[in-house]
Amino acid sequence: MNYRVLGRTGWTVSEISFGAWAIGGAWGDVSDADAMAALHAAVDAGINFLDTADVYGNGRSERHIAQLKKERKEEIVVATKVGRKLPKQTVEGYSELNLAGWVEENLKNLNTDCLDLVQLHCPPTDAYYHPEIFGRMDALVEAGKIRYYGVSVERVEEALKAIEYPNVQTVQIIFNCFRQRPAEVFFEQAKKKQVGILARVPLASGMLTGKLTKESQFAADDHRNFNRHGEMFDVGETFSGVDYDVALEAVEALRGLIPAGMTMPQFALKWILMFDAVSCAIPGGKRPEQVADNARASELPGLSAEVMAAVKRIYDEKVRGLVHQRW
Repeated sequence: MNYRVLGRTGWTVSEISFGAWAIGGAWGDVSDADAMAALHAAVDAGINFLDTADVYGNGRSERHIAQLKKERKEEIVVATKVGRKLPKQTVEGYSELNLAGWVEENLKNLNTDCLDLVQLHCPPTDAYYHPEIFGRMDALVEAGKIRYYGVSVERVEEALKAIEYPNVQTVQIIFNCFRQRPAEVFFEQAKKKQVGILARVPLASGMLTGKLTKESQFAADDHRNFNRHGEMFDVGETFSGVDYDVALEAVEALRGLIPAGMTMPQFALKWILMFDAVSCAIPGGKRPEQVADNARASELPGLSAEVMAAVKRIYDEKVRGLVHQRW
């Protein structure tokens, strides 16, 4: 496993990390035993950065991570998120009372007295134009409740606005072979300000594993079933906002670019890691073998300039028109 500096935090984190949404909920059934096995596999592979949220299984994911930290001696950085418990996303919802209450619940679930990194969980765009929200996060740092804070965003506009606030340490943004816009302007600005970038949805909800087909079925409680058209949250969270059939076509085109000895998930993750502005990619995983396979992407050789150009061509021809200006 290779490691990268996470912005100005002083932490050095595994460039392949672990997203804990799948072991919390909304990805079909995952038993407690399987969730813990996936987490242990992550640490075994050298992963030292875990990303979760209070709404992943209503605290279930956080509680699993708390259990992991009791069972392992390794230093593990835990990032969590707050804000999606609101019945409707509004600026007013990010009040001092709500933020403090959410953080207290995070502290309890993670069984700690100070949270490593707290991220605002895809608040509405207008929130980024309200400095008082970020002032409330500063107050939580000063109170010793959290060490650092950042944001998880839907849009490049939000990412650019967020890093105008001096104490935003990280930005979590969807970035993968199907969502390439963040690399155009945002990455350069984030590097200038030494802001850590966490590439989320790196495998496009499993589409970039190359294992999905037109016949694939998803459980009723899997967002790839119930949020296909943005029924519950931003459609960009599911298959990166790309039409399912179009995405399958793009995957077939990408498949021909994969170097020998590399799986498709590893290829998709390695593509992300070719951008030095990225601190880490955070794929999820429900099974230990998935987690181990993802982690191995770190040690594989980089992709050639020709392959990177070919990925860009496929994006431009098949995907760009669907997603580029939307997010």
